[in-house]
Amino acid sequence: MPAQLYYPFKTFNFNNRTCFLGGEALSSEEEKIQVFPAWLMNMYQLADQPFKMLDETISTYKDLKIPCSAAISERYLEPLEAEIAAAMSAGYEGVKSLDELKLFQWAGKLLYGILFNEIQAGIKQQHAQGQEFNISQSLIHKFSNLHLMLQSIYQPVLFEDFKPYSLFLFSVDNAEDQFIYRDEINTLTFSVRMKDFGLIICLQDNGANRNYHREILEKIEGQTLHPIQFEEFNARVFYSAYLFNRLPEYNILPVAEETYIEAMPLRGISSKPLFDYWLNKTYGQVLENFWKKWGFLLLEIIKNPEKPMSFLQDADGNFISAAAIELSR
Repeated sequence: MPAQLYYPFKTFNFNNRTCFLGGEALSSEEEKIQVFPAWLMNMYQLADQPFKMLDETISTYKDLKIPCSAAISERYLEPLEAEIAAAMSAGYEGVKSLDELKLFQWAGKLLYGILFNEIQAGIKQQHAQGQEFNISQSLIHKFSNLHLMLQSIYQPVLFEDFKPYSLFLFSVDNAEDQFIYRDEINTLTFSVRMKDFGLIICLQDNGANRNYHREILEKIEGQTLHPIQFEEFNARVFYSAYLFNRLPEYNILPVAEETYIEAMPLRGISSKPLFDYWLNKTYGQVLENFWKKWGFLLLEIIKNPEKPMSFLQDADGNFISAAAIELSR
């Protein structure tokens, strides 16, 4: 029997009576799962913490839920959560030992869950104003591809000799009980800093951001970072994800019960570079936000417009040891 793929963006089906992942009709609108898993909320007392939505309204972590069939939840999502929970509880070494695809699926499910809630809120708001809900075709393209790939959680959807993501994992000397979560829905970029690690994933770039940062990665991978160093690299990735100017295209190849996804070349027929021009002033604004805890202002960060402030590299481009940084964690 051929694989049955679900395409929610074809009909814009974001109601609470349809499973977000498989498209099955649910018996009740109460058949839901948490976007942020219970183990994570319990670990950091997140349940009642505020979570700001794109329209500036405030929800809480525990209020973010998505409709999901009990069968898919019990058979596929709960085992995935259990595996991720065990690895992340063990810290950097535990996460490092995980299959990267599992991390991609987990982060993708979480970010898609937030996106699902954002779309529901947007539809409700627009309908209340008597308007149709509008979203750009490029975003639909990106979100739809992410959803297609997430179906690999519960059925044989296979990636043909490519990774759809860039993943960065670092050992970080975090303060105890610190949990920092960031996302950027438009670029599908995700990061979390907790325990003794920091994780960043660009969910739809076919590895382009990892290649873009390869020079600095060679200097810092395998090092233990101070939190300000991790947030500096995090800012670089979030900014480069914004500069990435391709919409990855894929061939979908059903073969018997399996579905193969083949990536088309990112360059396509365009001679334009994959990334728009890096502007230090704009990067400095991103970095100012990521460094908010340490109070560095844009004017300090780009005092030298050619060389923004850095805690990762000294003036000669050498890695700065975390032990040499005298700042709070």
